[in-house]
Amino acid sequence: MKINEGRWMNPDVIEKAVPEQPPYTDAHIAAYPVEYIAGIDLYNAGEFHAAHDAWEDRWMGEVGQQEKLFLQAMIQSAVAFHHLEIGRPGAARQMHERAKEKFARLGTNVFMSLDLVDYQAQLELALSWLWTVADPRELTPPRFQVPRIKLLSEINEYD
Repeated sequence: MKINEGRWMNPDVIEKAVPEQPPYTDAHIAAYPVEYIAGIDLYNAGEFHAAHDAWEDRWMGEVGQQEKLFLQAMIQSAVAFHHLEIGRPGAARQMHERAKEKFARLGTNVFMSLDLVDYQAQLELALSWLWTVADPRELTPPRFQVPRIKLLSEINEYD
């Protein structure tokens, strides 16, 4: 489906991961901000703009520098998929690039119990096709699976 042929990211193109087990535990709920947990639920449900809103509520508050950077990366990764939903692959590509840059600046493999190496690998697998041509308006989306967020059992300190 080309961009100008209706809804660009549709069920024929996008595959959502089937949950094998809950993405977090009661310990995560107790340890982490409600906006972070809510964003995970919304993202995993394919509600990318709503996940962005949940994480942005936290990001705009009083948070440390590392958490702010992490939340920005999560917001931008969710917004990349939202842009695909509304037929804006160029904007999706920009958000993907910005998210990758923020994750790299974090300089850690795990943050707030999220395995960033695994999550970024899932992002790359889902979105690398956005980089296959110079002009993203020329793209025809392949079938791809959106990353699934699942927290590691260990609770991490965060700023």
